[in-house]
Amino acid sequence: MAEPTDVRIALSTASVYPESTATAFEIAARLGYDGVEVMVWTDPVSQDIEALRRLSDYHGIPVLAVHAPCLLITQRVWSTDPWVKLQRARSAAEKLGASTVVVHPPFRWQRQYARDFVDGIWRMANETDVRFAVENMYPWRYRDREMLAYAPDWDVTNDDYRHFTIDLSHTATARAEALDMVGRMGDRLGHVHLADGRGSAKDEHLVPGRGTQPCAELLEHLVHTGFDGHVVIEVNTRRAMSGAEREADLAEALAFTRKHLASAVRVPRR
Repeated sequence: MAEPTDVRIALSTASVYPESTATAFEIAARLGYDGVEVMVWTDPVSQDIEALRRLSDYHGIPVLAVHAPCLLITQRVWSTDPWVKLQRARSAAEKLGASTVVVHPPFRWQRQYARDFVDGIWRMANETDVRFAVENMYPWRYRDREMLAYAPDWDVTNDDYRHFTIDLSHTATARAEALDMVGRMGDRLGHVHLADGRGSAKDEHLVPGRGTQPCAELLEHLVHTGFDGHVVIEVNTRRAMSGAEREADLAEALAFTRKHLASAVRVPRR
């Protein structure tokens, strides 16, 4: 029989939005997650390393990853210089004991940053044991029109990075074959954002199992290939009508993930 998997399951603090970063730690501990990924955004606590350390210690829940502030709404968080953002994300990860910094490819209008991005990520990766795991994105769509919003590419497998993050909500939005992308990432797949989607032009981040993405197959693949990163539940619960409904969704996502990691261990690939 295969050995038990060591893959740890974290809750992205983005999964409790519009609730706070502090609430995410509380929920992660109560539901039995193995850790959290901190989405650095406009919540001041998400930007404060000492506050995050106190939350981690109080709830007994480690910070496993830091998501650098790469969103439109975080353009001024930590700095307006994107390289300073990544340096601060690396520092936060090192101080909090997190193994991974998640980073998006640049927006196309960040021209100099985009030109230097691949080489710059390699330089930063060579300066630390923290993984810079670059995340797949998607084209932006409006009606029948498609806009390429990211550079060098939304499909990060078209460029050379040491580590990748796969996000299955993003593969759904891109209408890309998720397992093919995972295959191209190979042993450089270092981090997973687990969510689902139905191929909408909107990035849905559904609870795993509620869309069309191969969430179960991906989890089984991770076990069979000796994946040594973390699986992060990054789902959208902003439409939850109550805290109880939000927690039910996050508990369902955790149960789904544990079930399929465990089933892959029990039935090793021949």
